[in-house]
Amino acid sequence: MSDEPRIPPLPPDEWEGEVKRILDTVPAGVESRLGDNNIFPTFARHPDLFLAWLRFGGYLLTSGKLSGPDRELLILRTAVNCRSDYEWGQHVRISLAGGIDRETIDRVLDGPDADGWSKHEAALLRAADELHESSRITDATWAALAETYDTERLIEATMVVGHYHMLAFALNSFGVELDDGLEPLP
Repeated sequence: MSDEPRIPPLPPDEWEGEVKRILDTVPAGVESRLGDNNIFPTFARHPDLFLAWLRFGGYLLTSGKLSGPDRELLILRTAVNCRSDYEWGQHVRISLAGGIDRETIDRVLDGPDADGWSKHEAALLRAADELHESSRITDATWAALAETYDTERLIEATMVVGHYHMLAFALNSFGVELDDGLEPLP
């Protein structure tokens, strides 16, 4: 892949209307505008899709029923499986801010069979791997997750992996560049 993005971020002087309002937003607990992250002004090049995606992606990221650590383990493992530097970098930052320690984040690279995972955490990582490899969670992994998850969480866990798969496909294909301070996959 070239060093230049295939689809560069929309420059701030081209932000208009609702897209401008969103890109200028500084979320609570964050020091920069959404538009300072390359993902958002890149996706804003398709304004209608951008606005629809923000609602769905925002729900999964901030309003869903999964705990933050569970959600982040699913996303980080999906980033590994899809070789998405941008997704990995953003979610390492989000994970650290959410209280996940660096050792746990790094262990995601080793997968569900690495030492140190609880049965539930290993099942989360295994679910992400199975969805990536065969587009289906096996019966054994489903049963392990069902020991701690209700139906809504089972649905949401599957949708989180699917959403972040789709997102990794777009990030990788568009060539979205890492923001300052984001680390690529090791």
